[in-house]
Amino acid sequence: MSEENKRKSSEIKVPSVLDLAKAGVHLGHKTTRRSPQMDPYICGVKNSIHIIDLEKTSEKLQAALDFIVESVSRGANILFVGTKPAAKDIVEKYAQELKIPYVTEHWLGGVLTNFSTISKLIEKYNRMQKEKEGGEWEKYTKKERHELSKDIERLKVMVGGISALVKKPDIIYIVDILKEKTAVREAKISKIPVVAMIDTNVNPNLVEWPIPANDDATKSIELITGLIAAAVEKGRKEIENKNKKEKISK
Repeated sequence: MSEENKRKSSEIKVPSVLDLAKAGVHLGHKTTRRSPQMDPYICGVKNSIHIIDLEKTSEKLQAALDFIVESVSRGANILFVGTKPAAKDIVEKYAQELKIPYVTEHWLGGVLTNFSTISKLIEKYNRMQKEKEGGEWEKYTKKERHELSKDIERLKVMVGGISALVKKPDIIYIVDILKEKTAVREAKISKIPVVAMIDTNVNPNLVEWPIPANDDATKSIELITGLIAAAVEKGRKEIENKNKKEKISK
């Protein structure tokens, strides 16, 4: 199989421009909130709202999906991030389906730049969770169990979504880089590539794989995040197929 055919076989098909429009992917912010760096991805204005060029969205989305499929098929792990109200339930749903780490409550400073310290919090949370489920809390008084419950709930908010993270992620997917600016900054410092939904009010050059899209509407977030999740799943299947072929050839 040629390299071109290999690339095509790994692609997740991007929805049509019409389907993207139906999900409101093209609707940007008010013109007063425009980021000049987004000009190449804006094709017009309607009712004082910038309109995102969905042809450009398709191109960038396809490139991002191909990158994820290829990276995951080589063993890369990915972290999903989306703490804004419109994104958190969607991000959590797909991350849990894939059994991958996610952040939907609050980005804990240092997740990428001070992972050794964060990993200790993760270890503590996992240990307490195991002790609670194993009935080890029964030896404590009611008051002590209450205090332990408060402690574990606090840790759940902080690191519950990343409790399975044993090392820094290789890729980060973000909904709204303005909201998650600390995560973007830490990723840049840590040299971790970011795939992100980019609305008309932010600088697309802050991330490696920008996807011009409405990052406020739930339908838009659902569509894009679902495709990102599908790319992760496809990358995993390529690993499985490779392993099966290797077993057969032995």
